[in-house]
Formats: sequence, C-alpha cells, structure tokens
Amino acid sequence: MGQERAEEAVQFAIHVRQNGYNLFALGPKGSGKFTAVHQYLAKAAANAATPPDWCYLYNFDQPHHPQALRLPAGLGKTLRQQMETLIEELRAAIPVAFESEDYQSQRQNINDAFQHKQEEALEELQERAKERGIALMRTQNGLAFAPMEQGEVMPPEAFQELPEEKRENIEARIEELQRDLQRVAQQVPQWSREGREQVKDLNQEIAALAIDPLIDETKEKFSEYPEILEHLDAIRADILEHLQFFTQNDQENSDNRLALLLRGQQANSAAQVEATREQLMHRYEVNVLVDNSDQDGAPIIYENHPTHQNLIGRIEHQARMGALITDFGLIRAGVLHRANGGYLILDARELLLQPYAWESLKRALQAQEVRIESLGQNLSLISTVSLEPDPIPLDLKVVLLGERQLYYLLYQLEPDFAELFKVAADFEDEMDRDEANQTQYAQLVANLVAENGLRPFHARAVARIVEQGARFAGDSEKLTTHMRTITDLLREADYWAGTADSDVVQAQHVQQALDAQQYRNGRIRDRLQEAILRETFLIDTTGSQVGQINGLAVLQTGNFMFGRPNRITARVRLGKGEVVDIERQVEMGGPIHSKGVMILAGFLGGRYASRQPFSLSASLVFEQSYGGVDGDSASSAELYALLSALAEVPLKQNLAVTGSVNQHGQVQAIGGVNEKIEGFFDICKARGLTGDQGVLIPKSNVKNLMLRQDVIDAVADDLFHIYPVQTVDEGIALLSGLPAGEADEAGEYPPDTVNYLVTERLNKLAEKQRSFARPPVAENGETA
Repeated sequence: MGQERAEEAVQFAIHVRQNGYNLFALGPKGSGKFTAVHQYLAKAAANAATPPDWCYLYNFDQPHHPQALRLPAGLGKTLRQQMETLIEELRAAIPVAFESEDYQSQRQNINDAFQHKQEEALEELQERAKERGIALMRTQNGLAFAPMEQGEVMPPEAFQELPEEKRENIEARIEELQRDLQRVAQQVPQWSREGREQVKDLNQEIAALAIDPLIDETKEKFSEYPEILEHLDAIRADILEHLQFFTQNDQENSDNRLALLLRGQQANSAAQVEATREQLMHRYEVNVLVDNSDQDGAPIIYENHPTHQNLIGRIEHQARMGALITDFGLIRAGVLHRANGGYLILDARELLLQPYAWESLKRALQAQEVRIESLGQNLSLISTVSLEPDPIPLDLKVVLLGERQLYYLLYQLEPDFAELFKVAADFEDEMDRDEANQTQYAQLVANLVAENGLRPFHARAVARIVEQGARFAGDSEKLTTHMRTITDLLREADYWAGTADSDVVQAQHVQQALDAQQYRNGRIRDRLQEAILRETFLIDTTGSQVGQINGLAVLQTGNFMFGRPNRITARVRLGKGEVVDIERQVEMGGPIHSKGVMILAGFLGGRYASRQPFSLSASLVFEQSYGGVDGDSASSAELYALLSALAEVPLKQNLAVTGSVNQHGQVQAIGGVNEKIEGFFDICKARGLTGDQGVLIPKSNVKNLMLRQDVIDAVADDLFHIYPVQTVDEGIALLSGLPAGEADEAGEYPPDTVNYLVTERLNKLAEKQRSFARPPVAENGETA
C-alpha cells in the first residue's frame, strides 16, 4: 500500500528488455520491499516463457573444455536418462557380441592364418636346409641350424674332426641359411601387426553391429538437435577406440592392463581396470546443469547467501592418488544459471559483504554470460587440474534490495553501478491517512492476520492498529508502510489475547502488546526518569528561574525512542557580542546544534543590535550532559533562556520547550514531538500533575501529534497543556507571563515587556562598555 511510485518503477524495470535495466529497490528493512517486488515478478514470470535447460557434455577433442548444450525445458533431464539407458545397454550388448560363435570363428581364422604363414615359411626354410644337408632344430634358445650326416644331426665332435675345407663349406651354408631365417623372423612382426589390424577391424565391425542400432535409436529421439547427433557420433568413435574396456574376458582384461601401462598408469589389479572402465563410461553421461522440467514460466530466485561460488557456480574436485582432479560431471550451477531467463533477487548488503561476489555479478551482467571460474585458480591460491567450461549466455533481471544510503553510496562511488542498475524503486516510509487508505489499511491488517494464522481481530482492535500506524509514522495525517513493525504488533497482540483465553483479539490486547514493548525496551528510560525523580539529574517542574529552562531531547536505544527533559541555562555578562556554546567548545556538540546556536545569535543581533554594538557575552549549556548533543530542536529553548537572562525575567519551570528557531524568530518543526511531550509528562505525572504544567511545541508540529491515551486524557481534564507557538515572542510570553512587546515606528518597545527589558539591559551593558573605553580624567579636569 502507498507505494505507487515504487510500483511503477518495478513494472518499468520488468518490462524493459534492454541491457542494464536491472532494479534496485531501496528503502528501510521491513518496509515490504521483498514482498512487493516478488508479487510483481510473480505476475510477470507466470506469463513468461519457461527458460531452456543447460547441460555440459564431455569434449572428446578438448577434455578440459566441456561443451555447453542448450535444450528446451525438460529435455535435458530426458537426455540424461536416455544416455544412462544407452550406456547400460552398451555394457550388455558389446560383450555379448564378442562372445558369439561367429566372432570367435572369424578371430580364430585370423589367428590360424597368422600361424599358417609362420609355419609355411619355416617349412620352406627347413626344406632348403635339408637339401643342403643342414637340419633346422627347435631349442630352448629358439631355432638353430646343425650339419647332417646320413640323415642324422652330426655330433659336435664329429664336426670338429672334419677337414677344415669341409667345415668351412658347411659353415658357409649355415650362415646363408641363418640369413634366410633372419628374413623370416623380420616378417613375423609385420604378419602379427597385420593380424592385429585384422582383429581390430573385426572387433570394430562386430561392435558396430552391436552399438549402431542402439545409437541410431537414440539419434531418432533427438534428430532435431545437431549438437546431440554430433555428440553421439563422438561417443560411437570413442567406444570403438576403447572396445577393450567393454569386454569381460581374460584376454581383454590383459589388453586393458597393457593399455593402462602404455599410458604410464599402474594396472596391477582388475579393480583398477574396472575403475578405468567406469571413468570411460562417465564421459558418455550428461551433466544437467539447469533442469527446468518442473518450471512453469520464468524462475524467481532469492539467494540469501550470495557468495562468489553461489552466484556463478563452481567446479568441484575429487582426491585421487593424492591429487585433486575434476571432470565435466563435477560442474555445479550457481543462482545466475538457475535464474537465467527469469529474475534473481539479492540483498545488496549481503552481496557486498562477500569477497569478489559483486565483481563476479558485475562481470556477468556486463558480458551477458556466466563463466564458471575457480576463485582459487584466479588468485593462484591452488594448483590443480581444472576445467574451462563453455560460458552460458545470460538473460535475466537482477533485483537488489537495500537501504537508501547504500544505494546512494553505490551510485556515487561505483562507476559501473549506474550502467547496470538503471531503475530505482524508492519505497515510501509512510502514506496519506485518508478515509480510503484507512479502509485499505484495515484490509491489509486482515490479510496479515490470515497469512500469519492469527486470531480474528475485533473492529476496535483494527482501529487501534490503524491509529498506531499513524503513531509509528509520527504524523496524525500519515500511516506507516513499515509492514514488519505492524506484523510484529499483530503477532504480539494475538499472544496477549491467547494469554487471556480470548478467541478474538480486542483493542485492549493491542494496547497490552504496546505496553509490553515499552516495558521490555524501557529500562534506560526508566533509569533516567528515576534519576530525575531522585534529583540526581536536576529538573524543576514548579516555580520560576532566571536564565533556566527545560529543554526536551529524544533518545533512541535500538528501535525504542523516548523523550527526556534537560535543564538548559544561560548566563550573560559584559563582552563583545559573543554567544558561547559550551557544548561546542568542549567538542560535545554536533554541527547541527552549533548551527542552531549561531542562528539564535543572529536573531539576537538582528533584533537588538541594529542601533548599537552588541555589548555582551553569553554562555549556553546543557546542564548535566555527559554525552554528545546534536540537533537544533533546543535552539528555541536556548533563546528563551538567553532572553530571560538578559531581561532578568524568570521563566516558568512547569513548562518545557522544544522547537528550532530561525533568524527571524519563527519557531520551526522538529522531530520526535510525541516522545518529547510524553517524556516531560511522565516526570510531571510522577511528581503530581498540578494543572499548570505543559509543553511548548512548534505549531507546525500539531499535525504530528499522536500521543498516548493517558496524555490525551490529562490534556482533556486540564491537568496538562500543550501550547503550539509560531514565534519566539509567543513562547517568551507564555514562559515569562509578560507580553513580548512589539516595536513602534521608532523601534521602541512598550515598558513592562520582555523586549523592553532586554533592550534596557543591553543599553546598560553598552554604556558600561563605553565608559570603560573612555580615557581616564585627571584631577585638573583634563583628559589624561
């Protein structure tokens, strides 16, 4: 309620689809910013299209650079399930294909062909050797040649007994045969390689027969998406490249271990082979980063802990063999991914408190993409195997919630803020209190009661809530829009109704809740009032005193405000027209208070020193003030004390004063008027109301009066009085009992008026100053 300006800003930000038109909702905490913004976002999100799913796939060409895949909402989950099914079917189909009799027969034929070539070459070599009288023998060290005699191998002793010429002839024939054997041996690896190639081709042919129908079936389901078809082709090629990990026989396990060893890994157990197989299978899975299958319309996400990782996502790592490693399946989404295509709500203060979070958000909004980066990698704090995933295009509205001061600081000090958050929704603290708004306020109370599951409120209780809403606003013509305060009051009133066993919350329960709040938070107020009543702090509420007045201050402890009277005194003496602010001199007065003192000095000089020098010095002080003093609400009280000291006219101590003053003597509005009146009333009531006590307030503050019922009753019974004044002259007349007096055309004031007495006192001081300034006169009458 009462947020038309903010509502228009929110609507504008929602419907402008240009870059940089993000929203900053500014206003005090508890003003309902989140609720209001969320309601408007919910309406817009319901009519918006559901954003797509985002997945990450393994990149077979560049494993460190996972591929991002955009799919219609819900299809990412379907693809992941389909790929899981495909992997399980491949696990089962491929080993079965390699166990078939046809495959075993064809593989045996390849092996037999290899063996046949070997045997054939050796038999041919053996025949040639036999023709030359040489035998080819198989020994423990391999094949060897030996001379023959009469069809038998010649013993070494017999060979040595042969003539030298014959031995040399035999050795020459053996050497020639040895060269032939070496040529055969050199052909064996080539034949083996040809055999392995044939086996590999056979394996791929058999595997293709098993996997192609399964992959083609998957392709048919995603035929409209070229990226998926391309990825399935890459999976097929990778499976054919690593067929050994899909087989389960001993030979294939041996091949697995050989492959691992070639990669420089240890492969001493079947468990390690199985781990490698699982790692390969994992590459064919789908990492669904954002699943919008259950989303209806655009998402609205509120992140209450906006860290760098929670915003842009993270890459997790696993410890293996003493090292941290990662893969595409360990990429996790951030809120920017989940809110992509919709709306993201963040608390500005929480965002700025998180290291690098603001910079990460700003970079993503400027680039219009989310790039998942490890903060440790960026800062070179860790050195691990990491990834560089494809960035995700970003299209969303960001809403920051924060207080006004934070918004203005960001706008002033952050160069990029104005470019990224072009729209400000400034939430009002209060609204007009007219008949229509009061009716809506009552309806709002009913809604809050229903939302919080409270007892029904009686009409008088609702009226008391509305009245207290004006009190919270500090204005009888306004109502607070700080919904948290109203909601807390409703809950506490419901509690007190429960303690009274009442099914309906009555007006007295609302008042009981307010009184309980005052009591819980009022310890400091009660101690200060006790100190005044025990005359530790000197405050008079009867009699009259010259140059002494009761000023009114307001203190705040947490969310509790209360008024406190302070004695203000003034002393005057012959001087050079100076008004000394003792609070300022001892650095206990704030700049606004010092300004107020200077203004009243300007008033004094303008009214009374237009014809002659201002020949006095005056001092002002808050008596028994042991803390800082600021604000100008005591400037009128200080002026009254000065006028009293100058005119030597006593002021009534049964009256207290609040209000600022300008150089023309007009009394101006101040804040906390209700608390100030009640603070002095409580002291007077404790000492006994005499009927002549009261408070002077600026007339412009009358509209702000929302007093406690006991104060209103005392005023109605003429036991306490509230005097609205417009000028200093009105106030001094009430305080002194003498008319202020108006100057005639000659600038003279009527006798027996305060202004006349002030003028006479200033004339005397001026004459004294002149007399002191004259040179002394000698005894002979001449000037010395």
